[in-house]
Amino acid sequence: MINSEIARKCTEWIRMPSRAAARTTRKSAAERRAEIASTAESIARESGLSSVTMRAVGARIGIAPTLVLHHAESMDLLVANTFERIVGSELGEVTELASQVREPGRALPELLKSVLDGSRTEVTRVWVESWVLGRENAELAARVRAQMDAWRALLANLIEAGEAAGVYRVADPLAVAGQLLGMIDGVGAHSLVGWQDDENRVDLMLRAVDAMLGVASD
Repeated sequence: MINSEIARKCTEWIRMPSRAAARTTRKSAAERRAEIASTAESIARESGLSSVTMRAVGARIGIAPTLVLHHAESMDLLVANTFERIVGSELGEVTELASQVREPGRALPELLKSVLDGSRTEVTRVWVESWVLGRENAELAARVRAQMDAWRALLANLIEAGEAAGVYRVADPLAVAGQLLGMIDGVGAHSLVGWQDDENRVDLMLRAVDAMLGVASD
C-alpha cells in the first residue's frame, strides 16, 4: 500500500512541468511589445487616448505597470504610437475608398460622407485629444503634424484630380486642402457633443466644399 502511494506521487511529480519549462512559455520581448501596443489601441478606441496609462494597460494584460514601461520605453512614445496606429488605419481606409470612385469630382464628397457620417466617432475622439495631449508630449505632437500633412496631401490630390477633370476651379489646391482639413476637424469635434445631427453636418459641409471648389450649383 505504501509502495503504491509512493509510486503514484512520483508519477505525479514527473508529470508536473518544471520551473524551467514554465519559463519557456513566457512571452518574448517582441510578443510582449505587440501585446502592449494592441492593448493600448483597444483602450484608446474604447475610452480615448488619455486613458492609455501604464496602470490601465498593465491591468488589461495582467502584468505589473512597470513592465509596461519596460517594454514601451516611455508612455509618451506609447501614446504617440497608439495615435499613429489608429489615425493611420483610418487614413488608409479613406484613401482606398477614394481610389475606388471613378467619376471625376465624386471621390472627395464620398470621402467626406465617410468621415463625417458619425461612424468614426472613436477616431475623432482620438484626434481631438491628441491636440491637447500633444502640447505636453513632443513625440505625439510630431506624429499629429505628420498625419495632418498626410491628410492635407490626400485632399489636395483629390482636388487636383477634380480640377484636371474640369469639375473644380481652384487656384491653390494645397491651400484649399488645408482649409478643408480644418473644417473637417471642426465639424468632427462638434459631432462629439451632438451639435447638429449627422445628416445636417454632412449636407452643410458638402455645400460649403462645393462653394470653395467652384462647383456650379444646379
